[in-house]
Amino acid sequence: MNHWIASFLLLLLIGCSLFATEDSQTNDAKLRERAMKLHREAIVIDTHNDVTSPMSDEGFDLGARDTSGKVQTDIPRMKEGGLDADFFAIYVAASYARNGGSARRALDIIDGVYEQARRHPESLEMAFTSDDIRRIHKAGKVAALMGIEGGHAIEDSLSALRQFYRLGVRYMTLTHTNTNNWADSAGGINNPSVKRLGGLRDFGREVVREMNRLGMMVDVSHVADETFQDVIETTQAPVIASHSSCRALTNVPRNLTDDMLKALAKNRGVVMINFYNGFINTEYARPGAQAPAKPANAATMEMLIQHFEHAIKVAGIDNVGIGSDFDGVDGMLPGGMEDVSKLPAITYELLKRGYSDADVKKVLGENLLRVMAEVEEAARKAQASGAKPSFAKINPTKSP
Repeated sequence: MNHWIASFLLLLLIGCSLFATEDSQTNDAKLRERAMKLHREAIVIDTHNDVTSPMSDEGFDLGARDTSGKVQTDIPRMKEGGLDADFFAIYVAASYARNGGSARRALDIIDGVYEQARRHPESLEMAFTSDDIRRIHKAGKVAALMGIEGGHAIEDSLSALRQFYRLGVRYMTLTHTNTNNWADSAGGINNPSVKRLGGLRDFGREVVREMNRLGMMVDVSHVADETFQDVIETTQAPVIASHSSCRALTNVPRNLTDDMLKALAKNRGVVMINFYNGFINTEYARPGAQAPAKPANAATMEMLIQHFEHAIKVAGIDNVGIGSDFDGVDGMLPGGMEDVSKLPAITYELLKRGYSDADVKKVLGENLLRVMAEVEEAARKAQASGAKPSFAKINPTKSP
């Protein structure tokens, strides 16, 4: 009798388990369907994509799907990933600051972005305002925007800054990994041979003010903590961190501290979470883990979403967005986020954690659109009040 009862109970447990598994699979399928529907409705914006480097250096064309595995971005996968607006990085390496030709390099890359839009007018359209992004989204195309990465690209010239704005550049990362003549970088922060300025020089503050007047977003990714603080004190408009994650979770200088996240929120700015292994995987980023000693393990989706959730908790749901760094890193991205086609996974993961449709849409793009519109409005007010272009020049003999 006991044998039959035990067998019956075992079969009952197996049956319940199977039903529970089937029910869980059904619920997950419904959630994925809901996530994809929401993702298609939303305006999805990535504020940092480095596919411009293979475009400029290797002649890569966005029109055809890349099958080599070397590139993470192309138009077919942009469409699969529901990407509606992409800020193409006008990345100017530090070597140009040392050897000359920074502005020329930026111009060449800008020309390459325009060329892609010319070649693929059915899919890409240049955008210059937040309204442009909404209009192009309704037309079913990808809005192509540009952000300079590395303030040395203006070659210490506010006139050059204005020309870049006229060409369509809508944000500038004040530094890259190198400290330039007017702003400290987070790069080389522990290197005693690197001359530090203590944040922004007077000319750097003029750069920020002129960007405010123009309507160009100030980007604090890559800058030193002191530079960040000086920017917050100087700016009259919201700022962005176009591709930075959270230092509380992964302790690298490129990530933002909780105090910085709070300051960004008070400024009404947005932090755009970076997907790179080295910025979201603590094991990979640990001190002393230099190649070839670095572990081969890539980041996970869980690690990536933890950075989104931490930023949301500290800065607020209105102050977080997406800044992938696709094609700007060594390929070690979270499993399930290998290329631009995988962006719907973010929508799914946020819904899975209980965020509302409206809040998910904010993270996907509405927060950045709000900041962009506020920066545009601040520029209109400044110009209407009679604010004139600055013609300040850097003084190499003057202390910071």
